[in-house]
Amino acid sequence: MDGPHSRRGEGSEPTFLGTPPVPGQRPDELLLQVARGDQDAFAALYEHIAGPVLGIVRSVLRDPAQSEEVAQEVLVEVWRTAARFRPEKGGALAWVLTIAHRRAVDRVRSAQAATDREHKAALLEQTPAYDEVSEAVDHRLEREHVRRCLQALTRTQRESVVLAYYRGLTYREVAELLAVPLGTVKARMRDGLIRMRDCLGVTA
Repeated sequence: MDGPHSRRGEGSEPTFLGTPPVPGQRPDELLLQVARGDQDAFAALYEHIAGPVLGIVRSVLRDPAQSEEVAQEVLVEVWRTAARFRPEKGGALAWVLTIAHRRAVDRVRSAQAATDREHKAALLEQTPAYDEVSEAVDHRLEREHVRRCLQALTRTQRESVVLAYYRGLTYREVAELLAVPLGTVKARMRDGLIRMRDCLGVTA
């Protein structure tokens, strides 16, 4: 990648060495020069924005290491997308900090999504096997009979019944875990219970 003191090539990124701002040049003026590929202007702009960018990112993420990583991503994005800056819609610093805040929030959401996926995977792994479920049913029923009836259900029906009645989850929790609409879970569970009742020969 080219450094900030060489000409901007396609796909190049600045290395953020930094130079003192040119006296009298405001961030707006520097950012407009950056949009034209001026890496010297970017080095000067860096001196204006690096501190505020890190500050706003850290206020969202708290973690110092992640904050520095995201701040660096923001500075690269500023370099790459400077041509999108419109001074008539606001100042350069506000434009840059909007990018910084969005990047920080995206990192938080990404981390939360990963945590949620791990939680759901753990719940699914802890779901009892069909034999374990059948043992919890009235002992008058044959275990193999219960297992065959469970297997006769559709996947959504079976998972809904198991999670709700043998894991104790609410309809909403089952819907979130299976990533299907709440109405679908309710309908599948109702149909599944009817099929289980018929299969087991249970009278109302």
